[in-house]
Amino acid sequence: MTGQTQTEAFAKARQRFEDLFTRTDDPTDLNEGVCEILNTELPWHAWVGIYLVDGSDLVLDAWRGPAATEHTRIPIGYGLCGWAAEHGESIVVDDVSKDDRYLQCFSHTKSEVVVPIMHDGEVLGEIDVDGDEIGAFGDEDRALLEEVAGRLGERIVAAR
Repeated sequence: MTGQTQTEAFAKARQRFEDLFTRTDDPTDLNEGVCEILNTELPWHAWVGIYLVDGSDLVLDAWRGPAATEHTRIPIGYGLCGWAAEHGESIVVDDVSKDDRYLQCFSHTKSEVVVPIMHDGEVLGEIDVDGDEIGAFGDEDRALLEEVAGRLGERIVAAR
């Protein structure tokens, strides 16, 4: 994807996020909408999932991609998703084959970015995105995911 086309894709995704967060406060609708926007507007986001914290596990709440994952419940601390939740930090892995923490979902996944959904230091869940190319995610992907995760965290807490 060319730089200009990618820039346009990010702009369209941001506009759709504005529309989504203006239209609804429902956490389920927001999670479904976020996955759909990331997967359709940013085509290098091959599979997108949102996991929510349930006790000591992450539980898959919404996803978009070519197939369902077998990992619908992941212990916090296990895999890249579990690491990000345990540490409350975003993680970008350019080549998952070189990271021992990687928990394989799909044979075609080459890279992954995981961003915690947080509010006031509490990890509430995370956004998990797989890419089919090595180095699929850059700084703008991470920044956008962190913005969206922050907004989701606010809405999750408000819905409690």
